[in-house]
Amino acid sequence: MTRHLTHVPAPEGIAPSPQYSHVVHGTGRLVAVSGQIALDASGAVVGAGDPAAQARQVFANLDRCLAAAGAGFGDVVKLTYFLTDVAHLPALREARDAAFAGLPLPASSAVQVAALVRPELLLEVEAFALVPEERAGAGVRSPG
Repeated sequence: MTRHLTHVPAPEGIAPSPQYSHVVHGTGRLVAVSGQIALDASGAVVGAGDPAAQARQVFANLDRCLAAAGAGFGDVVKLTYFLTDVAHLPALREARDAAFAGLPLPASSAVQVAALVRPELLLEVEAFALVPEERAGAGVRSPG
């Protein structure tokens, strides 16, 4: 599971939230995943105008990026959500909950932004993960 990580849902004096852990700490190799948007492998937008479809594509892309570093959703310590409308947050949470099924939720932040890199995009998600030392070299792809 996630033995290399400790999730603190609510430190003393902090109101708990069912949507994230307030603190996640651990040991391992840091993996930073750039903000992922709803593009397929050919660069085409998936789900223009549909926040649920875009959220599913974003988490599929995050999964691929994490795997390239030998990581998975169980290694994620922090997610940052960028949304063009905070009303898209329920769709994003649904996709996140499917990706994190049975796993503790990481720390997270949600930010409403004026726009993303393309006008048809509604959300973007970046991730930080810690990969345990015993898996530190697994799955890492070298350039070339």
